[in-house]
Amino acid sequence: MAENRFRVKENERPRGRGFFGFLSAKFNIGQELNSELPVKHLPKVVFTVLLGVFYVWNNHYAEKSIREIDRLEDVVEDLKADVTTLEANYMYGSKQSEVAKKVKPLGLIESMEPPAKIIVEDNEY
Repeated sequence: MAENRFRVKENERPRGRGFFGFLSAKFNIGQELNSELPVKHLPKVVFTVLLGVFYVWNNHYAEKSIREIDRLEDVVEDLKADVTTLEANYMYGSKQSEVAKKVKPLGLIESMEPPAKIIVEDNEY
């Protein structure tokens, strides 16, 4: 019985082997292994390797971000404590008795009389 064979047209130019075929021919990979390298699977392998590298990079980036967030949370806690202390000192320093103590060396004294109310008639002004 006869074998099935593809008919090759003489006027058609043979197709190039592509990048991985070029690498296989250039480095004689198929001859060293005594068999041909399954070049058709290399794009899938390269894609899988790139996905793995991206996955590892993404994990490292996430861990770095988490460490930075933890560090910044500690800084924010310290700053909140400082703000609370400063606010308490400001509120204590603005009390009437504290202000009177601070202005006494300037010769100012605290008034003991209540403020006078000024009444203006409607027709007066």
